Amino acid sequence: MNYVQKDLKYIWHPCSQMKDYEDLPPIIIEKASGSMLYDINGKRYIDIVASWWCNLFGHCNSRINGAVKTQLDVLEHVIFANFSHKGAVDYAERLLPLLPKGLKKLHFSDNGSSVVECALKMSFQYQMQKGFINKKKFMCLSEGYHGETIGALSVGSMDVFTEIYKPLLVDAARIKAPDCYRCPYGQNRENCSCECAEDARKTFEACGAETCALILEPLLQGAAGMRMYPAGYLRILRGLCDSYGVLLIADEIATGFGRTGALFACSLAGVSPDLMCLSKSITGGYMPFSVLAVTQAVYDAFYADYSEGKAFMHSHTFAGNPLGCAAANAALDIFETENVLEKSAETALWLKTYLRSELGGHPNIGEIRQIGLINALELVADKQTKTAFPPKHRTGYRIYKKALDLGLLLRPLGDVLYFNPALNIEKETLKEAVYLCKKAIEQVLH
Repeated sequence: MNYVQKDLKYIWHPCSQMKDYEDLPPIIIEKASGSMLYDINGKRYIDIVASWWCNLFGHCNSRINGAVKTQLDVLEHVIFANFSHKGAVDYAERLLPLLPKGLKKLHFSDNGSSVVECALKMSFQYQMQKGFINKKKFMCLSEGYHGETIGALSVGSMDVFTEIYKPLLVDAARIKAPDCYRCPYGQNRENCSCECAEDARKTFEACGAETCALILEPLLQGAAGMRMYPAGYLRILRGLCDSYGVLLIADEIATGFGRTGALFACSLAGVSPDLMCLSKSITGGYMPFSVLAVTQAVYDAFYADYSEGKAFMHSHTFAGNPLGCAAANAALDIFETENVLEKSAETALWLKTYLRSELGGHPNIGEIRQIGLINALELVADKQTKTAFPPKHRTGYRIYKKALDLGLLLRPLGDVLYFNPALNIEKETLKEAVYLCKKAIEQVLH
């Protein structure tokens, strides 16, 4: 058997209907460099989605490679309860000053869903220990996504992930999220007054008194189709949380570390959350690693004599892993010494203009929206009415398959195609990716 046959015999891939693999078998990647992947047959693919949004500075980045290799010969892992190591201490000391104002402590986990679970439990326990025993509910935005553990699914609103598990999920109040492309108020995200916050105000009036925390993806709802909403909307939600004594959890797993043009999306809105979840790009995409940043007030609610039973009894075997810390510290080194945000901002402006000139006039591209280097192309059957394609047509998936044939990894979110590349990607690579994307769209929607 070859590797494709062995893969299909032994492996169940994530987020996949395995029957699709009869038509599109797994692509076995042998090596990678920068924004390029190479399969075992030597075919090259441009990784324009940063391998599920986490590859920050290109594959096999020499600086992160070197840091992990050096760490490997010193310390690979140590229990993180009552033990620590230099890499974790250094990382906390370096990261905290970069976070939104007020975040003072880091709690380490090992992946995105885990750190969300941690934030939910911590916010619930915080309210109990502060004496607000009626605050047992959570709030979230519709079309939100926060991971796939039971707790994380409970505050998610994507039926493709949650529908079958609803009998198991914790009840959460859902605020109707902004859909700026199809704004029911007929406004534009660039200059609106956030009329859509009306539903948030009603939801807080109805259940704010019994809500312990609101969790949201700041400015960008990723799995919903790279939906982007105004900074003013986030500021309104921060104000509502303050008014009702609700903790704000910012899920920056997908938006953190420069993806939106700022180091963190909350900073673009001038908002400081009570808890912030970070993962994905935190190690440059190298290691399963995550941290939860919290305010001093949250931390202090758990600080007491052991006999009081206030400790946060939540742990992960690989929390604070030294290899992950080495990669995360190397990622900060790159930010500090290579002017990453300035360079990516210039590239983002160029890409925004180039994409619109090449694809903005296509009759089936209803909107091209952008934040940082992230650009999303929403496919529609009718541009004037914004009517979507019937889901059974799987239009985005068909374009994805065609793009793979052409050498472009363009994994869609339903019928939304998107670019979310490494921050240091070259313009020539982006130009080729746009050409291949355009070609794939034209061959499917001819």
